[in-house]
Amino acid sequence: MFVAMNNFNVVPGKGEEFERIWRDRDSYLKEVAGVIRFALLRGDSEGEYISLSTWESRDAFFAWMQSPAFAAGHKGSSMMGILESPPHPKMFEALLAEEYANVSA
Repeated sequence: MFVAMNNFNVVPGKGEEFERIWRDRDSYLKEVAGVIRFALLRGDSEGEYISLSTWESRDAFFAWMQSPAFAAGHKGSSMMGILESPPHPKMFEALLAEEYANVSA
């Protein structure tokens, strides 16, 4: 399993706009081979966000980055004036992955 993250620092007061852009965007991930899940995470500190995607493999992630689906999903999505700086990508290979179905209602 491979995990890719982008760390975002959003300008103070622009969090709702940032979240709206993500909610309203056209996402093509669910149609991409090798993707397992996606999450947009909001941190405890104002303006702290992470996009987190989980993949079957590093190769699947990089194939998506070179695909028409990636280009379509990222076209026209300017964050100018919303982000304090460009996102900081981080990538990880899973050494241990456990899932639990102990979910309470």
